[in-house]
Amino acid sequence: MNKIRNILVTGGAGYIGSHIAEILIQKKTNVFILDNFATGFKRLIIKKAVFIKCDIKNSSRVKEIILKYNIDSIIHLAAHLNVSEAEKNKKKYNSNNILGTLKLIEACKNSNVKNIIFSSTCAVYGSVNGSVNEKKKPNPQGYYAFTKYKGEQIIRKYAKKYNYRYAILRYFNVAGASESNKIGEIQRSYGHLIKNLAIQSLKKQPKIFIYGNNYGTKDGTCVRDYVHVSDLADVHIKSLNYINLKSKSLVLNCGYGKGYSVLQIVNIFKRMKKKLIIEYTKRRPGDVAKVYADTRKIKKILKWKPKHNNLNKILKSAFKWEKSLSK
Repeated sequence: MNKIRNILVTGGAGYIGSHIAEILIQKKTNVFILDNFATGFKRLIIKKAVFIKCDIKNSSRVKEIILKYNIDSIIHLAAHLNVSEAEKNKKKYNSNNILGTLKLIEACKNSNVKNIIFSSTCAVYGSVNGSVNEKKKPNPQGYYAFTKYKGEQIIRKYAKKYNYRYAILRYFNVAGASESNKIGEIQRSYGHLIKNLAIQSLKKQPKIFIYGNNYGTKDGTCVRDYVHVSDLADVHIKSLNYINLKSKSLVLNCGYGKGYSVLQIVNIFKRMKKKLIIEYTKRRPGDVAKVYADTRKIKKILKWKPKHNNLNKILKSAFKWEKSLSK
C-alpha cells in the first residue's frame, strides 16, 4: 500500500469538488484542482490548492499534469450536470461526461495513478419506488443519468488494464453549504429544491413551484433523500482511504436512507417564511415518485457516521450561504 500524496480533483471549482478540496487541504494533503469553469466558479477555488485551468478532454495536457505533479489519486467530478439540458443537448453531454471521462482515464496510462473516485448519481438506477441498494441493476432513464452510467462502465473497464482501484459514488440529492460558509452552491439553473428555497429566503414575497402533486406518495409530492455536501465530501475521502488501504474497488450509495417529500421541506420553510406562496405545476419529465438510499453498505464498509444529517441544519446552512452570496 502506497501513501496517498498527490490528489487531482477534476471539477474542483464546483460545488462538491470545492468541499472535497477544502477537507483535503485541512488534512494537509497536496491538492491539484483541474477545472475549465464550464460549471465551476473562481470564488470556490480553495486557496492552498494548486489550480490548473484545463479541460478533461485535453488528454495530452492532463497526462502532462499527472506526470508533472506525480498524481497518485484522482477524484473525478468534472461533468455537465443539468438534467433537462442533457435531454436537449445530448452531443454536449456525450462529449464532456462520456468522452471526457474516457480521455481522463487514457491520460492515466503509464502513470502512478492508483486510485480513482468517480462521481455518479442515484439516477443510474432509473425508475424505483423507495429504498434502493447497490445490487439493483442500473437502468438510467434520462440522458444525464445515461452519461453517468457510461462513465461508470469506462472506470470499471480500464481498472485492470491501467492498474488502478476505483470507488463509484452514487449521490442522492446534495444540499447545504460548508460550516466555514466559504463554499456552497452558486449555480441556479439546476432546479434544486433547497437552492430554490435559499434564493426565495431572501425575498419579501417568496414563491416556490412544486412540480406535480399527484405522485403515489403520502402527500402526492416526490420523496427524496437529501445529503449534506460536507458529509458527501467526507465519503469521498473515506472511500479514497479505503480503496488505497484495502486494494479493493467499491460502488456505494451516498445518502442518509431517509426520504423527505418536497411538500414536507417546503412546509418547514413556510414556518420560517409565513408569506410563502406555493404553486403547483406539472410534473417534470423523468421524475420518479420516491427514491432514497439503502445505506447498509456504506455504513458497514466505511463505518460512516454522518455529522450533518439534520434537515434543519441543511436548510439553515444553504440559507446562510445564499445570504453571503447576495452581499
